[in-house]
Amino acid sequence: MGEQFRVRYTSDFLTSDGRVGWGDIGLSRFDGIEGVDVSFLPPGDLSLDPSLAAGVDALAVLAPRITAAFLDNAPQLALVARFGVGYDSVDLEACTRNGVAATITPPGVRRSMAATGVTFILSLAHRVVEKDRITRAGEWSKKLDYMGYQVTGRTLGTIGLGNIARDLFHLMAPWDMRRIAYDPYIDPTLAAASDVALVDLETLFRESDYLVVLCNLTDETRHLVNRERLALMKPTASLISIARGPIVDEAALVDALRSGQIRAAGIDVFEQEPPAPDNPLFTLDNVILAPHALAWTEEAAMGNGGCVIDAILDIRAGRVPDYVVNKAVIESPKFQEKLSRYRSTWGE
Repeated sequence: MGEQFRVRYTSDFLTSDGRVGWGDIGLSRFDGIEGVDVSFLPPGDLSLDPSLAAGVDALAVLAPRITAAFLDNAPQLALVARFGVGYDSVDLEACTRNGVAATITPPGVRRSMAATGVTFILSLAHRVVEKDRITRAGEWSKKLDYMGYQVTGRTLGTIGLGNIARDLFHLMAPWDMRRIAYDPYIDPTLAAASDVALVDLETLFRESDYLVVLCNLTDETRHLVNRERLALMKPTASLISIARGPIVDEAALVDALRSGQIRAAGIDVFEQEPPAPDNPLFTLDNVILAPHALAWTEEAAMGNGGCVIDAILDIRAGRVPDYVVNKAVIESPKFQEKLSRYRSTWGE
């Protein structure tokens, strides 16, 4: 057997009986490719044990944290490929220091995440969960107590105006909503092309009827949705959090929901994941909750899986992959040495 290019997937892609729980993530694309050794890491903690790093060239990651301790013990590693667009779980500085490219999968999550936003907006507006509950309880006569809320003509706001947010506005177009967003980094021409007005944060919170959190988690955005900003919202407004939990101050949100400061919320992400069993959000009737998985669909599996494999095969061929988030690594001598070695062995 000749030299092997070792690809490892984190164990959380697998169900308890060893099946790929995500469905088709494109693993068949590796079939017949010479020298590619693909397997799954053993089950472990949310932070990968450094002992698992030995001999790995490319790592496909779902939820586990990729720490400096892991990366500093992975001299052969050239790629950390995340399923999804969040990368707060990856130590980018340590990646760059060790000559490791970190990639994300924007094309794979765009539509499924945008559809998640639509799902929450319409479910909250039509009070789907509450109507399901009274129907199962045989409380048919209570349906007049659960009238829904208007979407058409209301204001849809987003924190962030990246690919997912722009696709959300596209999908919501038939409801004729006013469109506003806060994103200090977006090209204004992209906002104009989506017919979205860029506004400041205070305006966004004051005027949104449905406010969707769609920004990355950074030091700047941690608890961006805080007590003071929630107090700016209309009592008829709904907050939808589908990016990263710590962007929202959860305690402040609980208080806003309990007091009627805002009408409702749709939550797919939590400050602590999994949330504690006594999380007060579980006690509230005006919130819809999901386990950071509402966007997990067959479409997302194929899109994310294909994007990750594209990055892996690019690295193996000695090419810089798309969607590198730590761009400083591209010119680093360590990374370039790895690409050169792969190119000389398997390059096309």
